[in-house]
Amino acid sequence: MRDLLKERMADYSPRQLALDYPEAGILVPVTENPAKPEIIFTLRSANMTTHRGQVSFPGGRRDPEDASLEQTALRETHEEIGLPPDRVELIAPLSQVVSRYGILVTPFVGIVPEAHPLRANPAEIESIFRVPVDFFLEDRRERTDALSFLNHTFYVPCYRWGKYQIWGLSAVVLVDFLNAVYDADINLLKPR
Repeated sequence: MRDLLKERMADYSPRQLALDYPEAGILVPVTENPAKPEIIFTLRSANMTTHRGQVSFPGGRRDPEDASLEQTALRETHEEIGLPPDRVELIAPLSQVVSRYGILVTPFVGIVPEAHPLRANPAEIESIFRVPVDFFLEDRRERTDALSFLNHTFYVPCYRWGKYQIWGLSAVVLVDFLNAVYDADINLLKPR
């Protein structure tokens, strides 16, 4: 898994957005399992002020003390799901995205141990779940949402995994990962 991610991400040029917005860093945690890698997601608490009750990747807003957005992603991941920074091998950034709340989000792909115990911080996270990468590569979306941003319309898949819906910003980041690493060819600019 590590070699595949490093090889594929080495040739990837993430899109950088020249926007003066508050920043956040998130982690796209991929389990270290060459045969059946999984991606770890969270369900945000219904008590949160933003994105409440939505599926997301671990991460959050940059604190003034954070030396980098990588550090933000690792710190927030540790706070939200109990995964220590030294258990994450950061591989590379993905393209920046903007949340509907006007936050510039930089995602980072990281390899995490498959068996490391995770625990949800109940103040922020309702649950933690994993989805096999193969599920997304089959592109069994539940629907496609048309989302507008900066005079463009993006056709974003919504995936259902049990009781969870993976859509919106999380789905945009997920598709960027799948296209970069697995040549999934999911085109967000054309309706499906």
